[in-house]
Amino acid sequence: MNLEELTNRINESIDEMDLVTTRKYIEQNLDILKENKRYLKKNARELLEFIISRLEEGIKPLSRHELAAIKAINLYASNFDIRGLKLTIKDKTQLLIREDVLTYLNSDAKILLKDMGAISAIS
Repeated sequence: MNLEELTNRINESIDEMDLVTTRKYIEQNLDILKENKRYLKKNARELLEFIISRLEEGIKPLSRHELAAIKAINLYASNFDIRGLKLTIKDKTQLLIREDVLTYLNSDAKILLKDMGAISAIS
């Protein structure tokens, strides 16, 4: 995919508020876009800068499986399904250790996980 086609796709997806697709395009073509960010619309440039700053801080983007686990945790916590919550977090210790995951958890999940001792701090 050439630069013009790439920037057109990114700009179209940002106009449609399809941030997932925009993020994928940016992450897959990060080196090219760093040098040519002037061709991106303002929102796309800001997303690019956000992704770059997160990578420089050493924070890896969450995978699809990790996002699905967080969604399940939030769902079980909202329904106060402790058994389902325990089964979901059973093998997710590495995920729950990450500090950036706390921002994805809803308030019910934060409270329940804190009380269970699965997370250490509520932000």
